[in-house]
Amino acid sequence: RKSDAPLDFDFAKVTEQSKDNPVFYVQYASARCHSVFRQAQEQFPELKLSRASLAAGIDMLVDESEIALIRKLAEYPRMIESAAGAQEPHRIAFYLYDLASSLHAQWNRGTDNPDLRFVKVNDPKLTEARLGLVQAVSDVLTSGLGLIGAEAPSEMR
Repeated sequence: RKSDAPLDFDFAKVTEQSKDNPVFYVQYASARCHSVFRQAQEQFPELKLSRASLAAGIDMLVDESEIALIRKLAEYPRMIESAAGAQEPHRIAFYLYDLASSLHAQWNRGTDNPDLRFVKVNDPKLTEARLGLVQAVSDVLTSGLGLIGAEAPSEMR
């Protein structure tokens, strides 16, 4: 929205813990990223979780939805630059909501199709590559939430 556009503020929606509350939805995506890492650590205690090792297997990410998520992540720097230049911070919130939606959709694909799960019990290398993607999403969510004055929780109860 432009800064001169009217704003309807719904206090009930802001305090609601559901997909209808955009901040909660994005924070839930952040917590979900951390949950994936905890699950991976349980499954593969020997797994190296350094940024270099997580990024090394990016070429293993070949599913269309994984590529779409990578493309979405690549938009982040330009989006920040354009939001700052136009003095339109709402662009950050909309981008974060879209990114969270993409992460949640990928999670749901993994629920429907075990081959698309972030943590593949029988494939530590693919798990590591997917964890790199999850780490990138987590980093962008944390950065973006920080820019709009919100926290990126590691878990939600």
